[in-house]
Amino acid sequence: MNSSATVDAAHPKWAKVIDHSRCIGCHACTTACKSENEVPLGVTRTYVKYVDAGVFPAARRSFQVTRCNQCEDAPCVTACPTAAMHKRPDGIVDFDKSICIGCKACIAACPYDAIFINPEDHSAEKCNFCAHRLDVGLEPACVVVCPTQAILVGDMNDPLSAVSDIIHRDAVSVRRPEKETRPKLFYKGADQVTLDPLAARRPEGGLFMWSEQGNEPHQVHAGHPGPHNSSSAAAVVSYDVVHRAPWDWRVSLYTFTKSVSAGAYLVPLLAALAGRLAWTSPLLTTVAPIVALVFLALTGALLVWDLEHPERFWMVLLKPQWKSWLVRGGFIITGYGAALTAHLALGFLDRGDLLPILAWIAGPLALGTAVYTAWLFAQARARDLWQSPLLPSHLAVQAVLAGSGALLVLSPGAGTGFGLLFVASSVGHVLLGLGETTMGHPTAHAALAARNMTRGSWAPHFWGGLALSVAGAALVATGAGIPGAVAGLAGLFLFEHAYVQAGQSVPLA
Repeated sequence: MNSSATVDAAHPKWAKVIDHSRCIGCHACTTACKSENEVPLGVTRTYVKYVDAGVFPAARRSFQVTRCNQCEDAPCVTACPTAAMHKRPDGIVDFDKSICIGCKACIAACPYDAIFINPEDHSAEKCNFCAHRLDVGLEPACVVVCPTQAILVGDMNDPLSAVSDIIHRDAVSVRRPEKETRPKLFYKGADQVTLDPLAARRPEGGLFMWSEQGNEPHQVHAGHPGPHNSSSAAAVVSYDVVHRAPWDWRVSLYTFTKSVSAGAYLVPLLAALAGRLAWTSPLLTTVAPIVALVFLALTGALLVWDLEHPERFWMVLLKPQWKSWLVRGGFIITGYGAALTAHLALGFLDRGDLLPILAWIAGPLALGTAVYTAWLFAQARARDLWQSPLLPSHLAVQAVLAGSGALLVLSPGAGTGFGLLFVASSVGHVLLGLGETTMGHPTAHAALAARNMTRGSWAPHFWGGLALSVAGAALVATGAGIPGAVAGLAGLFLFEHAYVQAGQSVPLA
């Protein structure tokens, strides 16, 4: 036996096949999963989605058994800051609730909406192939209970397994192959109107079979919201479970306070490096680092508050999973806080001569604090709106806007030039924001998210935010510094809220 065969024998590569030519939509798999894994009411590890296609009498009902796709390149594993989501040697993506901090980064990253927060223990969980059963030689509960043998589990490395035979011989599909996660959940005979989350329209009034889904602010409704070109234009989602966006207004506010913190220090620092501000100026030695520290503390407080397990926040720094940008951002913010403290100490000790040296450390950390969120959002591979290559530049512009605006409000006599920076950055921010309304988006998901932001439920925040930015710039340009800066800062937060929430408003399953 060769070495590769030995490895394959030691570590099977588990995969599932859902045969929709056999599925009758009975929900036995959902019930068995809940019983086996003690899944609370209101959340599911697996469920059966119904889509009705066609017009009576030529109508049909299609099913989709929906669950974790056990990706070979699992975005949730990369995004998890503590390795609570991890991939076993046999390919199963499993989770460890004891080290989950409840940051919901895995939920934002999953392109299949397969992860949820358990309302009882406040930790992330999902289908894990009933790994505890496989480890003792038993099949998953859903496989055992399925009355038509529509669910099969097997070793992809075993050419004699039924799963391996189907995958290599029959026509099978996976969900969202463009995400390049290489799922190990294969669908045989599935209808495209169920596999594509936007192929069918959502029912009127949120009325689903056996259920009613309301209009709570953080709920994401299944299906496309309106008429669209499709080969199945008459398709409508008839049964689905409730879906919710993972990140609420606290994440929107965090992006704002982080911009203020980074910009309030970066703006006067750049002015000093350009020779426009003395290194011994109270603005630079005292005001800027204090404002930056206060808003950095607010940023940290918001991040901890958003955790389902805030008491475990220390794990991000002491038990880090380094591929996660939440971890990398945590270290950038911590380093920035240390640099601000050192800067403030040098100011109190009247050692302004050392500030130019510290600036070469603190400046990049301030810039990193401003822009790292672009890569944090990019790791949320489920959210196509956030995959823009312009996002780092836009966040840098927003930091200049927020920092100069905060200094205009808190230190109106700080010096000339900040008003000009505020106006210029406001114009840049508005132009980049308007780009979302004019540029083409590469995927239907991104286009729908942009539509929700500019013409849908988040349009008042989006357009109101840009209008306040324009008004703020105009006021500052005419000498009304404080009211103009306040208007611009308020507009920036409204825009951030629209961008963050619209990015999560598109159904994934």
